[in-house]
Amino acid sequence: MSNAAEFSPEIEEAIASVRADVAELHGELVRYGLVIWTGGNVSGRVPDADLFVIKPSGVSYDDLAPDNMILCDLDGNVIPGSLGSERAPSSDTAAHAYVYRNMPEVGGVVHTHSTFAVAWAARGEEIPCVITGMADEFGGPIPVGPFAIIGDDSIGRGIVETLSGHRSRAVLMQNHGPFTIGVNAKDAVKAAVMTEDVARSVHYAREAGELIPIPQDKIDSLYNRYQNVYGQSTDARR
Repeated sequence: MSNAAEFSPEIEEAIASVRADVAELHGELVRYGLVIWTGGNVSGRVPDADLFVIKPSGVSYDDLAPDNMILCDLDGNVIPGSLGSERAPSSDTAAHAYVYRNMPEVGGVVHTHSTFAVAWAARGEEIPCVITGMADEFGGPIPVGPFAIIGDDSIGRGIVETLSGHRSRAVLMQNHGPFTIGVNAKDAVKAAVMTEDVARSVHYAREAGELIPIPQDKIDSLYNRYQNVYGQSTDARR
């Protein structure tokens, strides 16, 4: 296991940047009503290093700061001597680590307990793609992952198995809740916000009447336009 003192100045700078981003992005989970108390978490991969940053376990969102974020290797081990290393990392750390090890394109992972997404997860039911904004963002339905217990990498395995080869950047882990991935932590947070938005909209639509499916070719066209044409920047998929 690496020691924080061994990192190059460039890596130290990257770590500091990810710490700041991850600490700040937890505020977005609160802002959009995706978490209560200390539940939920954001993590971010450190570019050009086998490291990621995640929130400490059981710490109030109001008390989160760059210096108390936890630096881990890709096996989920806390880097000794690093800022925040005296605290325990999030209980979902093993799941995040498994995703980073097995999905090298992923730069951010988010877990929330947002109400409507959790309700779909409690039924073990995917969210069907019946609104254009969902086609834009997810390219199809939001799938359901297997039931898994917190504490080891079982949840991570379920996330990877479900999302590998899937357009969706969100998965509803059965009886648990949503996990989202992104090119960076901000992108994964956006996916979490959008997941709850579509979970709520589709729930209300189904309560009111029969859902109208969007044809697959139209989903493909909407997804391609949004991901490859819309806007000027692809860095965080506005």
